[in-house]
Amino acid sequence: MSAAVKLSVVIVNYNVCYFLEQTLLSVRRAVEKLGAPVEVWVVDNNSVDGSVAMVRERFPEVKLIANRDNPGFSKANNQAIRESKGEHVLLLNPDTVVEEDTFRLCCEFMDAHPECGGLGVKMLDGQGKFLPESKRGLPTPWVAFYKVFGLAALFPKSRTFGRYHLGFLDKDQTHEIEVLSGAFMLMRRKALDQVGLLDEDYFMYGEDIDLSYRLTQGGWKNYYFPGTRIIHYKGESTKRTSVNYVFVFYRAMVIFARKHFAPQRAGWFALLINCAIWFRAGVAVVRRFWDQAWPVLLDALIIYVGMFFLKGYWEDNHKYVPTDYPPQYMLVAVPAYIFIWLTSAWLSGGYDEPPKTSRLVRGVAVGTVLISAVSNFLDAWRFSKALIVLGGGWAIVAMIMRRLFTHFLRYRDLNLTERRQKNIAIVGSPAESRRVRQLLEQAAVQARIIGYVSPNPVPTPDDDQLGEVRQLDEILRIYAIDELIFCGKDLSANRIISLMVDEQQRFPHVAFKILPEDSQYIIGSSSKDSPGDYYALDIELNLYKPQQRRNKRILDFFLSLGLLLAAPLLIWGVRQKAGYLRNALQVLLGRRTWVGLRHASAPERAPRAVLSPADHVETGTPLTEATRRRLEVLYAKDYEPATDLALVLRNLRRLGQE
Repeated sequence: MSAAVKLSVVIVNYNVCYFLEQTLLSVRRAVEKLGAPVEVWVVDNNSVDGSVAMVRERFPEVKLIANRDNPGFSKANNQAIRESKGEHVLLLNPDTVVEEDTFRLCCEFMDAHPECGGLGVKMLDGQGKFLPESKRGLPTPWVAFYKVFGLAALFPKSRTFGRYHLGFLDKDQTHEIEVLSGAFMLMRRKALDQVGLLDEDYFMYGEDIDLSYRLTQGGWKNYYFPGTRIIHYKGESTKRTSVNYVFVFYRAMVIFARKHFAPQRAGWFALLINCAIWFRAGVAVVRRFWDQAWPVLLDALIIYVGMFFLKGYWEDNHKYVPTDYPPQYMLVAVPAYIFIWLTSAWLSGGYDEPPKTSRLVRGVAVGTVLISAVSNFLDAWRFSKALIVLGGGWAIVAMIMRRLFTHFLRYRDLNLTERRQKNIAIVGSPAESRRVRQLLEQAAVQARIIGYVSPNPVPTPDDDQLGEVRQLDEILRIYAIDELIFCGKDLSANRIISLMVDEQQRFPHVAFKILPEDSQYIIGSSSKDSPGDYYALDIELNLYKPQQRRNKRILDFFLSLGLLLAAPLLIWGVRQKAGYLRNALQVLLGRRTWVGLRHASAPERAPRAVLSPADHVETGTPLTEATRRRLEVLYAKDYEPATDLALVLRNLRRLGQE
């Protein structure tokens, strides 16, 4: 007779293969330390990044559920929970790293506290900083109000305003809390049987609050347990600047209120949250617009001021008839000049990173020629060719000087085209250190690898060894290290997390990454507010270079205009006629693109594609999913706008498809 399963670990994955691999490696080690039967479930929500194949190949012990669609976080978790057999159930995010003793210590805590229905642990971000969402209070109307309007952030330790993250509770002490985080949510099977599983009305966000509340309403207690730690790369606020995140998250809070509060309170709470949704969404839009617009607006202001003084100088010293130019020169003509110069510079790549002077010069020169040519046909607006040329020269000087100034403030040098290469040190064995070097070289990472730090004493160190882990403080200081890469094969998760916490306090500027055992990905994140990043053996994709993205958007815009104008003729040959018009309008507005990645993984904010590069391939049998992904990767690698145009013309009949 097989022993009873002590713990069921459930991980829901969606297109984070590289993080999932690291999570499962850490789970495998934690299972070994528990010393009791454990089952691990992965529910994949129709990922297109090879996650399913990776799990099958590298983790045969894992029980895999591969969904053919994305049913959401709650439904996917419930799928595995219903089939699992463990005495305890752990919901674990795929972007986490657990310590080797995490499962053992948590199960011991549950056994010692029979009243405990749910348990959360101390969570750290990719920099080793404490994540406040490790412990949370119930989002009552007032608690939600304080969070939504920023009072919780201003007074995090207040017992009145700081209840959302319970900032007044010591993060190093065990506490009874109200709400657990869905990133690590350990629950007793008996409690789940009593109160039910995750509410599937929540697609994403809010389901952990709902289940935590039902546990306490059922007479169970929820605890925050800091006796063990996990890394959680994407904290609660990972996407807080995203308008979509704002809507999804706060709508989830409305669902919670309507379900659990009295009708009067729920109505007031829903009104409050809906006001907050639009307020926070507006803030997110303004912030994103400002981040992109301020360099352009600053350039425009500097050029305008310079043009004002140029006008005065030319009037006083060189104008054939020494009279003032009419007011419309500065009110209309100069703003039009600036608009053309900046637009031409943008189209030329003048605002792309890294900045290149040649792009600016080319863009402004083209704009100057365009202004001169157009002004020949507008007698009423023909002021001075000399001022146009001088203005173009001033625009180039002003834009370069502004870039030099902002670059100097950030990097303390005046070399626009080169960034100071970051200094990287590797913590691991010589063999793993060499593997890190190879991965960084193949991923074309611009950095200086200073050497490696041995995790254990070495009798005869080689020339690349900087020292031992016990000397890490001195090594970081002496060599001005910007980034540490830990080798998961040589260090335990417990040791890596401890080093991250210690060094983050002394050297907050140092970034941390981890190379998991036998992995091709070096993983990390700069903070809880940024998504995790990784260095990988990925092909450089031409499709996502700034200039090609811009060219693609311009092509989409004018192609959509042409297709809309030609709709009376073309629409009769399209299979889905309503879809044709809808797609043309959505592409025109930037919500979709005519050709893109439908099967391979694309950046999160990339617009959905109408057509795939695989659509033009004609074969006797349907293409496999792997073949479609491969064709899309080749398209992205060698992308040219002419490819999109050719694909659209060949697939006119399909332009109405979803």
